Amino acid sequence: MPVFADSQKTTGLPSSSFPLGVPGLAKTTSKMVIPGIEYITLRHGTNKDGYTVSVLAGANDAYTQRTAEKQALAVQMAGFEPVVVKFTRPAIADFPAQDYWMVRVGQWPLSAKKEADKVVKELKQAGISAKADYTGDDGFVTAGPWSMKILMVDPRSFRGSFAASLGKKTAVRERVTDMAKGAGAIAGVNGGFFDIHTGAAYRGDPTGISVVGGKLLSEAVEGRTAVVLKGRTARITELKSSVNVAAGGAMAPVAGVNRVGKDGELVLYTEEFGASTPKVGATEVVIGPDGVVTAVRSPGAKIMKGMRVLQGVGAGADWLAAYAQEGGKVQLKTTVTDLRKKRTVPLTPDTHIVGGGVGLVKNGKTWITAATDGMANINMIVRRHPRTLAGVTRNGKLILAVVDGRAPGQTVGASFHEAARVMQWLGARDAINLDGGGSSAMVVKGKVVNKPSDGAERAVGDALLIRP
Repeated sequence: MPVFADSQKTTGLPSSSFPLGVPGLAKTTSKMVIPGIEYITLRHGTNKDGYTVSVLAGANDAYTQRTAEKQALAVQMAGFEPVVVKFTRPAIADFPAQDYWMVRVGQWPLSAKKEADKVVKELKQAGISAKADYTGDDGFVTAGPWSMKILMVDPRSFRGSFAASLGKKTAVRERVTDMAKGAGAIAGVNGGFFDIHTGAAYRGDPTGISVVGGKLLSEAVEGRTAVVLKGRTARITELKSSVNVAAGGAMAPVAGVNRVGKDGELVLYTEEFGASTPKVGATEVVIGPDGVVTAVRSPGAKIMKGMRVLQGVGAGADWLAAYAQEGGKVQLKTTVTDLRKKRTVPLTPDTHIVGGGVGLVKNGKTWITAATDGMANINMIVRRHPRTLAGVTRNGKLILAVVDGRAPGQTVGASFHEAARVMQWLGARDAINLDGGGSSAMVVKGKVVNKPSDGAERAVGDALLIRP
């Protein structure tokens, strides 16, 4: 385990009851990592959940009332007693509430999962798909328990800085421990979601914005929430980004940065990409530090240090052929806009941005933007998962928290609404959900201090780091 300064009374937590489960004070310990950084462990609640069997329709365990009635009849015909459960997926800021139904069979204590597995097998033999379901994960009422790790960074006494990192290469994933070590960071957490649906060689690509040292290394999805870091200050806001190219008297938008291009697009690759450009499209141009096109080539080659590559796919390739000849000049203009403040974010060397997944708290109120962020579904909104959370208080403290989950009887994780309540309880005026599940990791002094649900630390797309 990491070596800390002397233990002290917890100073960064409120004195009120923990906001989830049975009212009561959470069990906490607090240690100073270095001046200005408080590391807190928190536990609350007891396990009262067990196992049930949830009947599936297709791959879904929640469906319409008509489907539920049909599934319940099939279960009954197979000789089991079904229970139809109605629940409401709660409304969020950008998505309305909706009713759903589930069909469940039986209830067993935590120690009797084998009994639930046995019923699943018997239902399968009757042609009915089902799964053993730990009820602590389903998003309904629970007593916990919860296990959390929290970092509170007070800019009034902290003398380091915050940074984003995509590791040695933006194209591939790396562990937070490795990114922290490479940056000389004293602590950090995993960053936002990354693209698991692209080619295997490029799955380190964040699915939202990334700025490292003032360089845009992944474009924003307009309107998604992100954490903007500058020195030892942090704020949470919605962003958009744009990259435009001018060459041969013509201008065009660049659709993406350091990702696989799509038909009709221009995509920019920087030296941080760290891999050969994808073999898509018809042509690409190599741009030197002075903006001069040094070569026109076919896709699939490496990016030399100090160079950039602009690749065209379909109409994008036609544009390059028409306006970006070898020896010609190319100008690239990058802009990141803060949509809350309606002004440009200066991309200075100490500017870093970590894109998240879902906004949780805005101006002190619950403000969950799962639809804008592409996650408006039951699994993400209702069910509990491990979560990595970032928040900023009214006086500028940065809060980083990891809620462990997927560990029946030990810790249940959190839903989006529960994550928002926890961050409000911790004092966040604004808060964001970063990547979670098996990606959730908090590193302090080179060691993972939480318990990743995969059983070991997972390689991820990016990280939010604290440098001493």
